[in-house]
Amino acid sequence: MRTTYFDRDDILVIRLSDKPIAREVSQDWNTHVSYAADGTAVEIVVLDAKASGAMPMEVSHAAAI
Repeated sequence: MRTTYFDRDDILVIRLSDKPIAREVSQDWNTHVSYAADGTAVEIVVLDAKASGAMPMEVSHAAAI
């Protein structure tokens, strides 16, 4: 998984896999999900990420038990 935030445009891109994108679906005006041919989610794009509360993200680190 790879997360990229474009500060200038306020866009958050969460890439879940390296599979090619076969189709894209708008969940809302600012949230778009891309899917691979097998139906798995490949990428999530959030427009106006700060304005919608998606940024800043909280990152937590923990040790596996």
